[in-house]
Amino acid sequence: MVTALSVPDAVDRGDLGAFIARVVRLDQVATVRLRASGATVTAWASTPFDVLATRSVLGTVVPADVTVPAAGLLTALAVERADTVDPGTGGLWLGELPPTEGWAPVDTVPAAELEGLTERGLAVARENAGPLGPPASLLDQTVLTVTRASGGPAIKVPLRCLLALSGMGFLGDADPGGDGGVVRVSATGSWMRLDARYGAVVRRRLTALPLLVG
Repeated sequence: MVTALSVPDAVDRGDLGAFIARVVRLDQVATVRLRASGATVTAWASTPFDVLATRSVLGTVVPADVTVPAAGLLTALAVERADTVDPGTGGLWLGELPPTEGWAPVDTVPAAELEGLTERGLAVARENAGPLGPPASLLDQTVLTVTRASGGPAIKVPLRCLLALSGMGFLGDADPGGDGGVVRVSATGSWMRLDARYGAVVRRRLTALPLLVG
């Protein structure tokens, strides 16, 4: 099967390459799922925090839904530097993706506030880390609660979502005076999404339903 990823704009290719580089930095054997929708390609990757990370750019991919090794895709983007590259094949995606529709905006949160919460969370995580890292109970602790101005169920954001945002570099270099200075929180009935300037993280709101399924 021939796979082709086309991202005509050099800035978009750079953004996608930076996203994939962060994925590989967190997990050298990670896979990336590429999905086409209209004129957009969306890349999805799991993170060590059991949170999905995602980034969309203008482009196309054939097949329209393919999973590839992140390291191979990074090499193609960084070395070939062409409009169209072969991202490789052979990746295996074991999880599920959130729905494309049904998202409702909840609120915006200053990125600087999330950076402060993340720094404090990282300090606590380091103090309580064991051989396998911080305990799941700590990562699942709610560090931020967001509610719609019109009311409705509260969206409880766990520490692991902020660590994923930080680990992927999505909060970095935010412009306090522009859109980069805020993080948009949205939700469906069972998922939450945090959109920052350089990408988004997504996780199930219902902890009884695991993000990854066998």
